[in-house]
Amino acid sequence: MNFLTRFSLKNAVAVFIVSFLLILAGLYSFSKLKIDLLPNIEFPQLSIEATYPGASPDDVNESVTSKIEDQVKGIEGVKSVQSVSYENVGIINLEFPFNTDLDKVEQQINSSIKELDLPESSNVDVNRFSFGSFPIFNISLFAKDDANLEKVLNDEVIPELNKIQGINSVSVGGVKEDLLQITVDKEKAAQAGLTLDGMKEQINQKAVSFPAGTLNGKELQIPVRVEEKVATIDALKKIQLKSTTNPEAKPVKLGDIAKVEAVTEQGEYTRYDGKDALSMAITKKQDANTVEVASETMKILKKYDDQLDYAIGFDSADGIEKSVETLVREGLLGALFASLAVLIFLRNFRATIIAIISIPLSLLVSAIFLNQLDISLNIMTLGGMAVAVGRVVDDSIVVIENIFRRVRRSEEGMSNELVESSTKEILKAITSSTITTVVVFLPIGFVGGITGEFFLPFALTVVFSLLASLLVAITIVPILAKFAFKKVPPEEKEGKLQRGYAKAIAWSLNHKIKILILSFILLFSSFALVPSLGFTFIPNEEQKMLQANVQLPASTSLEKTNDVSLKIEKMFADQNEISDVTTEVGSRDFSTGVKRPNQVGYFLNVKEGVNVDTFIDKVQKKMESITKEESPKATVNVQEASTGGPPTNNNVTVDLYSSNLNDLQKAAKQVENHLNKDKRLKYVTNNFSDKQKQLVVEVDPDKAAEYGVSGFQLLGTISDQTKPVSVGDLKLDNTKRAVQLSYDKDLSSVKEIKDLQVFTERGPVLVKDIADVRTIDTFTSIQKLDGKVFARVEADIKGDDVQAVTKDVVDGVKKLDLPKDVSWDGGGGSDETVEVFQSLGLAILTAIGLVYLTMLVTFGKARIPFIILSSLIFVPIGSLVGLVLAKEPLSVSVMIGFLMLIGIVTTNAIVLVDRITQNREQKGMTIRQSLIEAGKTRLRPILMTAFATIAALIPLALTTSSGTLISKGLAITVIGGLASSTLLTLIIIPVVYELFFAKQVKREKQLEKETT
Repeated sequence: MNFLTRFSLKNAVAVFIVSFLLILAGLYSFSKLKIDLLPNIEFPQLSIEATYPGASPDDVNESVTSKIEDQVKGIEGVKSVQSVSYENVGIINLEFPFNTDLDKVEQQINSSIKELDLPESSNVDVNRFSFGSFPIFNISLFAKDDANLEKVLNDEVIPELNKIQGINSVSVGGVKEDLLQITVDKEKAAQAGLTLDGMKEQINQKAVSFPAGTLNGKELQIPVRVEEKVATIDALKKIQLKSTTNPEAKPVKLGDIAKVEAVTEQGEYTRYDGKDALSMAITKKQDANTVEVASETMKILKKYDDQLDYAIGFDSADGIEKSVETLVREGLLGALFASLAVLIFLRNFRATIIAIISIPLSLLVSAIFLNQLDISLNIMTLGGMAVAVGRVVDDSIVVIENIFRRVRRSEEGMSNELVESSTKEILKAITSSTITTVVVFLPIGFVGGITGEFFLPFALTVVFSLLASLLVAITIVPILAKFAFKKVPPEEKEGKLQRGYAKAIAWSLNHKIKILILSFILLFSSFALVPSLGFTFIPNEEQKMLQANVQLPASTSLEKTNDVSLKIEKMFADQNEISDVTTEVGSRDFSTGVKRPNQVGYFLNVKEGVNVDTFIDKVQKKMESITKEESPKATVNVQEASTGGPPTNNNVTVDLYSSNLNDLQKAAKQVENHLNKDKRLKYVTNNFSDKQKQLVVEVDPDKAAEYGVSGFQLLGTISDQTKPVSVGDLKLDNTKRAVQLSYDKDLSSVKEIKDLQVFTERGPVLVKDIADVRTIDTFTSIQKLDGKVFARVEADIKGDDVQAVTKDVVDGVKKLDLPKDVSWDGGGGSDETVEVFQSLGLAILTAIGLVYLTMLVTFGKARIPFIILSSLIFVPIGSLVGLVLAKEPLSVSVMIGFLMLIGIVTTNAIVLVDRITQNREQKGMTIRQSLIEAGKTRLRPILMTAFATIAALIPLALTTSSGTLISKGLAITVIGGLASSTLLTLIIIPVVYELFFAKQVKREKQLEKETT
């Protein structure tokens, strides 16, 4: 690669022009990068939502969920199938390995479902899951003055929002629905022999508009259309209705047997700080820029300031901007600290400027590649840049230091030849060290699952930056050095540091055994610190947004749920720790898509400085006190809100299996109580639902056959009496409304069901004469994992020692006296974390192997790479001490730090060993002379690169800001490991070198004695 240096020196203007163009391209690319909190990762998961209106959980499970499960479990690659059947809806979640072609799988699923014999009224949708599927906004909206808020939203705001390119969906909660309610007199309808379904069909027959062919004339063809319109409410009232079951019954007008009126219904309540509001949730498309979408959304809302007010309960863009600002600040501070470290060593301002020129250039070039690969600016790419700041300056430091030193020693002064030869002298060292650091990141591909996907943008950012820094070091730096060092003072005599280091090497080489024993004592002592460190996937990070839920018994009405919620909201208003509250009563559950009138969800934003754990305990007790008074069986849950980030795996899970649902419920409750007693756990949840009363009408086949009644006929009769019938949308009096039919009296007792009349060929017969009617307790949902009915009890772990807590919990469950027909298994996040750590361990071993191969190719001798790799042995000393002092647990971030250290630490060893090789091969020095000379010559660049890297990472290691913890453990690991390994490398490498060349050293000593 020396030709690049030669070309650059001869064509300096051309190189500067190219550099300027790269800077412009980098700035442009940087401005075009999408800004997001997390990498754009699509989870290999598909969710199938099957709706079956009017069906019980048992019916949904039997008629829909089980059939779909049986069909999809055979799809190639499916890892697990989990389902839950509620009333009216079933949800089936399928998990696949990463890199699965989800488009192909989705097509297979859709094709498979079409082949199934599902009920006609059922409907099936297939959805995907990704970070982007979480709402980026939750906005509460209020009307100003006399504005019709719903009309403004539906007619103007939402259509404009949907035009924003990155928006996926806009949903509004708390909307009132205008209905035309037809309330039928039950007695009059019975006398006329009419049912709600029969009336619906006849109303729809009176509102038709269909093409009826074409009239073919000599010159024109005229389409024919048959229309019968009901254009007004009065016309609707005058519709004649005729019984289809009783031919003798006289026709009646709808208005004679029913009350027709326009009404407003509310299916959910949404509030902000106790005030009625509409709640708008916005999701973005998978690859959209969150910050840009948020900005465009706010621009549109501000256009309607005269008609609406808004309050933001949740804004992910704000969190993203804060995280980005934090990482940019840490990166800039890191660059400043690295520059100061270089200035302290070189004591030359111009040399420092040249050395650090690679920082902005390298990062801007990496931005070009990130933009081309459509990788967003997120905490991983920015973390990569912040980490790379210290390392990208290393190659330039080594080059500038070598040129600077050679110029000061030269009597001829600055020349192209001197710059070229100085660069060539260390070219092999910096090239091999940079390539070594780059190949270290290749094994990230061995880390499967979300961890590999999550860290890939980080690895790519570092790789692009390092390769760019190498290019800068051998092209631009030599040119700048040529112009900057025309007048430099002559080289000073060896400093105290160099003389002291030379003595230290000489002493160490004469006491190799002592040095090695001391080093290994330090190493094994550091391993003794490991048990005091926690073991986690990603360290817990405190959230300032809380999510609270109240679940009342399944049969609770929306009005009752709302009354309870109002009392809780009044309590929230008295809590000084809360800044604002968004309330959703009876709204759609985000994870299942099911509307639950018996549930309330709250988003609580907590003020800065509040201890979240303490406050959660306090507010949960107050909520429980209120709900227990209103409904003893109510359940309350308060926890930190999930923002759709990477899984922390800081949880413990116990899955229980049994076909006996009562025993399963009992066992799940036992395990739940056991977990609640453990103070190291929080947010204990039990997914096994409560029971509710259900009326079962079991048809007697013989009696039904005697009267000629089918089960479907009986179903139609009962459902006609127990639920409203939707007629559809009709345009009446120039207003389009949903039309609904219902009776004036609801059935309120089992006796009324038994006494219902069913019309048969033999005349009317009572339900109780052909069926057994009884009340039973049934579960509100049925949940299965891989086809087996199961219950899952889960909790989050407060501390960072996930593995130890998980083991204790599982051991405790073993001691419980669970029902005999219940089987179980326990584990959770620690199992996945162990797998990830094993994968990262394999990646580290692979990286060491790749580094060995790289150095073998570079140096051509099998022993040299082993000497260089010996510097890695003592990396854990500083890293583990640093983690203990910083109270950071062993985490994935720490493991990535160890992976990085392989590249960084071997860089220093390569620079030293390369000089030793040059001394031996080009200058004919003995091994000991080569070691001492190389040590004195390379001491300054080794210390400079190490201190620059450490200084650059200090801001990241000391940060207390949220959103950077993924890099904090990494920074501490690298700082500690680099500090210990650099100091030991300067001593150990010479010692190991002499050991590997012991015979040669012995011969040289013998020859020296003979010469003397």
